[in-house]
Amino acid sequence: MYFSNKNYGSGFQQVIGTILKSCWFLLVFITTSLFQLGCKKLVEVDPPHTSITGSVVFSSDATAIAVLTAIYMKISSADYHSAFQPSNLSFWAGLSADELTLWNGTGESKQIAYYTNKLSSNLAFDAGPEFWYRGYENIYSCNLAIEELTKTSSLTKAVKQQLLGEAKFMRAFSYFYLTNLYGDVPLVISTDYKANSILNRSPQNLIYQQIIEDLKDAKNLLSENYLDITLLKNTTEKVRPNIWVASALLSRVYLYTKDWISAETEASSIIGHTSFYDLEELDKVFLKNSKEAIWQLQPVTTGYITNTQDGKLFNMASTGPTDEHPAYLSHFLVDAFEKDDLREAHWIGKVTIESETYYYPLKYKVDASDAPVTEYLMIFRLGEQYLIRAEARTELGKISEAQDDLNKIRNRANLGNTASDNSEKLINSILHERQVELFTELGHRWMDLKRTGKVSDIMKPVTLEKGGIWNSNWQLYPIPYSDTQLNYKLIQNQGYN
Repeated sequence: MYFSNKNYGSGFQQVIGTILKSCWFLLVFITTSLFQLGCKKLVEVDPPHTSITGSVVFSSDATAIAVLTAIYMKISSADYHSAFQPSNLSFWAGLSADELTLWNGTGESKQIAYYTNKLSSNLAFDAGPEFWYRGYENIYSCNLAIEELTKTSSLTKAVKQQLLGEAKFMRAFSYFYLTNLYGDVPLVISTDYKANSILNRSPQNLIYQQIIEDLKDAKNLLSENYLDITLLKNTTEKVRPNIWVASALLSRVYLYTKDWISAETEASSIIGHTSFYDLEELDKVFLKNSKEAIWQLQPVTTGYITNTQDGKLFNMASTGPTDEHPAYLSHFLVDAFEKDDLREAHWIGKVTIESETYYYPLKYKVDASDAPVTEYLMIFRLGEQYLIRAEARTELGKISEAQDDLNKIRNRANLGNTASDNSEKLINSILHERQVELFTELGHRWMDLKRTGKVSDIMKPVTLEKGGIWNSNWQLYPIPYSDTQLNYKLIQNQGYN
């Protein structure tokens, strides 16, 4: 692969330029080295001793596997203070929505900007633009993998097929979050820098078409089982995508695009796969390889072992909020729980200081460094699939079946069956259940408010209480200013300079 010395600029173009000038040998070496410092289950590859081009990386199973592993590692190792990946949306989107309250003692401008819905397109390290950079970084890696995997004839057939499925899944996964954070976005499906650098924004419906196409391809390529590092043996570790992981994202995409029949079908295929999945007791949901987990990310750290970043961030010490624990649950969320809801007791912790009580997410119990790894970050789980199917069935007029799905989630939380008996009431009940079931999980609440058209009604008074002024434009994050300057076709989202 040829790497020029051309100055690629900054922003989206800089991301592409940086990756083009990076050697895949370095990527594989870093992937291997960092992972050996933390968790060794995903990749255990000795780096080759010769100079490596893209085609050589994809000439052996071990190095090709390491390329995809690098993407998972980047997502899993993200620290909310410095890196912005989908796995960090629990924090950042929680601040944007009505889930979290930001400690008034924080001095971090990007946290305040997120919390008061005052993101800026030209704040260099603003969290909004950072999602853009990281998303396209992952997409470029996937595009390069797809191109090289399609060309190579050197890999074991089963390994090549699985990796191609993983790359297509991860491209769809990245685009799902990009389009839900920014709306219309450039559709980049190649590594052609010249063509990519002058792309305009594609309508969201075309982005969803590409996501669906990639996920359908992924389902045809991925294994039905969870695979170990060789991609040739089955494992109980749910850390690499399989066909059911692709179905989980596909059911969500169909829900968002209002394809109710397909959403019901995909969710049903997962719910019906009882040999793999079942609802867990509340305290077991977020344990590693829990029965409820469809896809989780292993902890990846450098220098010390931890469980999840969510556990470290949200679990509050007895001293209350600090710079290390700057956010806690809002009264909007806490007040949404019904009396006797066991999720409040099992998934929410509290600290009382004088007359002030702070409630915080406690889905992940372990926050200590060097503690045994017992929890993995949850990306997809069965509880969401029941709620997806309930919503889809309601829209299809299958009221009793939708009630049954909703009651599966309610009954686990020690709540009685829903009293909602018509479509409008039942949809509202399902959305309420999503609020209290999926809180602080990768931005579900923020995206639900937007996809259902409720964001302005909810956020207007919430933002005012947080010290900002709501504008419907704020539901989309700003595109980095530097990118709009480098590419005249890239139009900024409304409301941002």
